[in-house]
Amino acid sequence: MSKEMMTRRDLSALAAGGALAAAFATLPVLPASAYQGNMERALSALYSALASLREATPNKGGHRETAIDLIQQAIQQVQSGIEYADERGGGGPTP
Repeated sequence: MSKEMMTRRDLSALAAGGALAAAFATLPVLPASAYQGNMERALSALYSALASLREATPNKGGHRETAIDLIQQAIQQVQSGIEYADERGGGGPTP
């Protein structure tokens, strides 16, 4: 009887494993996302520069405002680059 119960347990474990495998097989395949250290550091530096420019006095003949606009554009471009790479499986080869 002990041998029969062991077989039933094995069969239950096998059935549960099969159900789990079938559930994972039906999940959509998502691209892998890799950490993009250089892009993240660039983003951090841009946010720091933006904060410094915003704290600066506005008596720069409009150049401070232009710099703020350009940094905001750069932030958007870096974020778009990160998203683009993430959609395609990561950051590429490591240096």
